Amino acid sequence: MPIRFNALDTSLVRALQAGYPDANGQPPERHISDGHGVPCRHCLTHVAEGDAYLVLAHRPFPALQPYAETGPIFLHAAACPQYRDGGTVPPMLRSPQYIVRGYTESHRIVYGSGRVVPTPEIPLAAAEMFEDPRIGYVHVRSTSNTCYQCRIDRA
Repeated sequence: MPIRFNALDTSLVRALQAGYPDANGQPPERHISDGHGVPCRHCLTHVAEGDAYLVLAHRPFPALQPYAETGPIFLHAAACPQYRDGGTVPPMLRSPQYIVRGYTESHRIVYGSGRVVPTPEIPLAAAEMFEDPRIGYVHVRSTSNTCYQCRIDRA
């Protein structure tokens, strides 16, 4: 089954880059990258050493509900292009493994769908998850801090 890795919506990112409040109602924090471990959730690449980035709270769900986790993410401080993909692992996913977890169209976790997957196997794992008709989309999350990385949809 074809899949698509999706970055954050450009209109949301531009608002945050302009200082719009994050999911906690706070302005994003601005920092300078040391070149390590700063994956931008819009272009899905890492923020280069010396470049400015934002740290902010993000909730990748449309409304508050028990499964709507909020957590920290990074974005380039300056405008960057939104990632466009044909189903391959985005360049920002550099760790050896990630959590992949399925959600229903009503944004609830599909219990038993979450698992730790080696990074190169994420596309296959997501495609297999989509064989379950309950799964509407998949999140990729870090294994160390469970931070939201990106969303996977059927292509």
